[in-house]
Amino acid sequence: MKVTVVGTGYVGLVTGACLSEMGNHVVCLDVDERKIRILNEGGIPIHEPGLEEIVRRNVAAGRLQFTTDIPMAVAHGTLQFIGVGTPPDEDGSADLQYVLAAARNIGRYMTDHKVIVDKSTVPVGTAAKVREAVREVLAERGVDIEFSVVSNPEFLKEGAAVEDCMRPDRIVVGADDERAVLLMRALYTPFMRNHDRLLVMDLPSAEFTKYAANAMLATRISFMNELSRLAEKVGADIESVRKGIGSDPRIGTHFLYAGTGYGGSCFPKDVKALIHTGRENGMHLEVLEAVESVNDRQKLVLVDKIVARYGEDLAGRTFALWGLAFKPNTDDMREAPSRVIVDALLARGARVRAYDPVAMDEARRVMGELQGLEFVASQAEALAGADALVLVTEWKEFRNPDFDGIKAALKQPVIFDGRNLYDPAYMKSLGFEYRAIGRAGA
Repeated sequence: MKVTVVGTGYVGLVTGACLSEMGNHVVCLDVDERKIRILNEGGIPIHEPGLEEIVRRNVAAGRLQFTTDIPMAVAHGTLQFIGVGTPPDEDGSADLQYVLAAARNIGRYMTDHKVIVDKSTVPVGTAAKVREAVREVLAERGVDIEFSVVSNPEFLKEGAAVEDCMRPDRIVVGADDERAVLLMRALYTPFMRNHDRLLVMDLPSAEFTKYAANAMLATRISFMNELSRLAEKVGADIESVRKGIGSDPRIGTHFLYAGTGYGGSCFPKDVKALIHTGRENGMHLEVLEAVESVNDRQKLVLVDKIVARYGEDLAGRTFALWGLAFKPNTDDMREAPSRVIVDALLARGARVRAYDPVAMDEARRVMGELQGLEFVASQAEALAGADALVLVTEWKEFRNPDFDGIKAALKQPVIFDGRNLYDPAYMKSLGFEYRAIGRAGA
């Protein structure tokens, strides 16, 4: 099939690459000339495991190409995927300007039947807005061309997006047009050879499903983070509690880890957008407002522990910080807890030496030249002469480090662990002062 994907960010690029891997001819369109130049020169503008290999293979095979040429891209695909950003507006609502601009461009240049697929995370009612935008442009042109609008929300986890796309646990399609459903089923059948995971529903339900899923996962995280604070008060270990409740099949083990709060491009903005949708419809979504409040507070939990240990004035202190990206296997710094932690430490007069295996360039770009912040090239360089280690992102290389080397490099053997990577008893036996999340005595 011929497919056009508008947008070459996480969603658009992964979607386009994986569709081409299944034999489709895909054109990825972006108005960002820098991104397209990088892709056409063989580079990848984002870090996502496995993506570079798929892109190179399908570009070489002639199934995947990148362009800024809007008329060519619109002419190419019967299926027109919109995978552009929907950043939060000042009031928390999803900003649809890029989605609607893409829709208008499709309407401006289409000459035959198109299925316009909303792949971006968008609030309920967006499909109707996309349909109206296209109709307005077609009317301005004085033409009557048949088209359909479909909601096909993405469920890609950064760091595992390729795997999620190639082996989806479900594919949600919202449509009111049987012809469009048949085309979507034909497109996705190769991804469902063993199990039919296509869930067809009405457009509003499909749009709502994506927000509901992310809000549920964010709720689990904030729930465990709130309990972790209570666990410390009552002498319980949140890691034991996590295992105890996670063994209940009604609850399961996913997204039950206490830590420094959620970040990234999805959970924060989607919780805000759903809260805004509630307000627009006269509802006060108390649970989600609490989820957001808990998460905001949790991003400072390590700072609270550092202040409790050293005092409010941190002038003259240097902290080694391991992990900048909001999660492992990505360079995404959007809403990363590390940014809040660094700002809070610097505001108290501390110096921070930060290291991340992948996100250094992106961190420099978004955090700029902050006074007192130094980006270093290795774990060891971050540690040298620091007062303590602050662990923020749970990269695999941090899970079993050289503890003797850490102890020798630090002024004092102190670790603030925001991801509960280490066993408190073992750390005590090594002579570390170990402060973790929700672990009594740690």
